[in-house]
Amino acid sequence: MDALTQLNVLGLVLSAVLLAMACIKADRVRAWRAAINPSAEELPDAFFVVSRVALVAMAGTGIYLSVQGFGVSDDTSWDDSELTSAVQGATNALDGSSGLGDIYAEDTDTGWIDEYATTIEDEVVEHGGGDAPQYDVYATPAASNTASEARYRVTASGAGTAFCLDVTRTRSKDGDYEPPGIAGGQGTVTVPSYDFAVTMRQATC
Repeated sequence: MDALTQLNVLGLVLSAVLLAMACIKADRVRAWRAAINPSAEELPDAFFVVSRVALVAMAGTGIYLSVQGFGVSDDTSWDDSELTSAVQGATNALDGSSGLGDIYAEDTDTGWIDEYATTIEDEVVEHGGGDAPQYDVYATPAASNTASEARYRVTASGAGTAFCLDVTRTRSKDGDYEPPGIAGGQGTVTVPSYDFAVTMRQATC
């Protein structure tokens, strides 16, 4: 439970206490005062009416602020259902996608792996929905990744569930990209194009 949620719960508890105080009968309060200070002046009925109105008003304000606070808390942290839906949406969007590589890098280069982590994070956030935060998503590459296959542990702040995305990168079947109007010393310059196959599973990689 984060600090904001704890504060909201405390607000509801205090509001319940205020409502309980408003329900105490006037005769009981008078009896308590007489037992503590027999010489004290007796409180008029108007005092109890005003006190009850004030206590109920404060309790109502506390409940309203706590409810609003729960809404804010939900918008600032992920839950398991939000992350599950977002990761599924990101997987569907990335599976079968294609992208350009570094013109100077070989197929054995692993530089794309860290860059693709950012792509995954952005896609998860995009598919999070209106109630999910727009941040605090982490795609952590596994240590055993290779130039053609990579795994990412996907987590989010507030969610207890973790997912593993398996990404396979292959040279595009449609061929490399040829920028118009650019030629090298030995012919047309091409930019390597890759296809990505992405699957997900609930695991920690």
